[in-house]
Amino acid sequence: MKYLIQPFIILLLVASCTSQKESRSNINELAIDYVKLTLEIAAHDPWYWDDYYGPDSLKFTGVILDTFPKEDFLDRVSSLKLELDEVSMSPESSEEEKLRANWMSSQLTAVDRGIRLYSGEFGTFDEEAEDLIGVKVPRYDSTYFIEAIAELDTVLPGEGTFKERFDALISRFEVPEEKLDTCLKVAIEATRKITLERLDLPEDESITIEYVRDKWYKAFVSLLGPYQTLFAINLDYKLDIAELINYACHECYPGHHTYVAMQAKNIYVDKGWVEILDPENPWGGPQIVIEEGLAIYANEMAFPGESYYKFAKEVLMPLAGLDTTGAYAYLLVKRFARRKLTYAFNEAARGIVNGTMTEDEVTHWVNDFALRGSAIRMVKDSRTFVAHYSCGRDLVKNYIEAQSSSDDERWEAYGKLLSTLVVPKDLVKEE
Repeated sequence: MKYLIQPFIILLLVASCTSQKESRSNINELAIDYVKLTLEIAAHDPWYWDDYYGPDSLKFTGVILDTFPKEDFLDRVSSLKLELDEVSMSPESSEEEKLRANWMSSQLTAVDRGIRLYSGEFGTFDEEAEDLIGVKVPRYDSTYFIEAIAELDTVLPGEGTFKERFDALISRFEVPEEKLDTCLKVAIEATRKITLERLDLPEDESITIEYVRDKWYKAFVSLLGPYQTLFAINLDYKLDIAELINYACHECYPGHHTYVAMQAKNIYVDKGWVEILDPENPWGGPQIVIEEGLAIYANEMAFPGESYYKFAKEVLMPLAGLDTTGAYAYLLVKRFARRKLTYAFNEAARGIVNGTMTEDEVTHWVNDFALRGSAIRMVKDSRTFVAHYSCGRDLVKNYIEAQSSSDDERWEAYGKLLSTLVVPKDLVKEE
């Protein structure tokens, strides 16, 4: 889902580096040190995503040690965090300086935890998640999922077990491979049009679609250059209509592609704030929580209410040559499951990290409650990262709905989150 970003946009670095004060607390100097430090960590840790798109002058050019320098990195993260916290608490700091310092400090809390995880120093699920996500992850017991599935059971047609009827319903709306390109392009163009009517995207932004096989992912986005994204779809996996709409929204408009383009333009290019160039911690972090939350909620931004059913049934299903009988129940089930059952991944990850579930129990939990047995490996490998999706969506959704009472206001609130530095706890506070 994340990005392989090529260096671009060298302008404004001089402005970013220009000293406004003689003191060490200059926020621009701290931001440069922050990016240099995270780039150095990224050079030593192959699991870091290479999403840096800034000037070469900030890149790490030193020697990569054979042994990961855990203690040195932890000390440097701690020292920089202390300096940033001083800026945050200083009465002499402007609100803008406090905003930037607080954002970087929150990121460094996650970087500290990521260094420890990479070095094999693990904590409990709640300890790891609170450092990486920035807020507590709510708990959901089996009763919650049993009741949610009971609601779904009442609208599922056919005979057999719940899972059999669920899988049979989804399979009826799978997009034939020969129709996929047409349907996907129509969906992306529709979401792009909706987004452009509401948000001021960079003029030269664009998305290129690529079809692949033999990859570990179902869909993946990577940057090709300034505001240009490569969107890869794995043809080894079946894609149903609801998933297709979700990918168009989540990965493209107004999701990940839109987020990266607007962050780069509005924060780095327009303001010269280099901290946004930070390579993202593979274990997660506050920035990823917000980004994933926006991407998960993008579906509901682009297609609120009945517009979702109308677009799927009247536009995409005919294009795919699909019978629309039962379409409403199918789309209702898919959207309901996506909203209600994603928390099952959190509880499975909690069981793995805390050692309270066996591998068989995790397998049954994800298959029975998340209805996605193929995602078990992801839950095992990512530890607390799976919680970024549901927590991010809840934070974004609750914030936007608390700030707005009309569609225009919803988009204004969504656009604000796309274009500013935000930490998860601030959304909880504002909510």
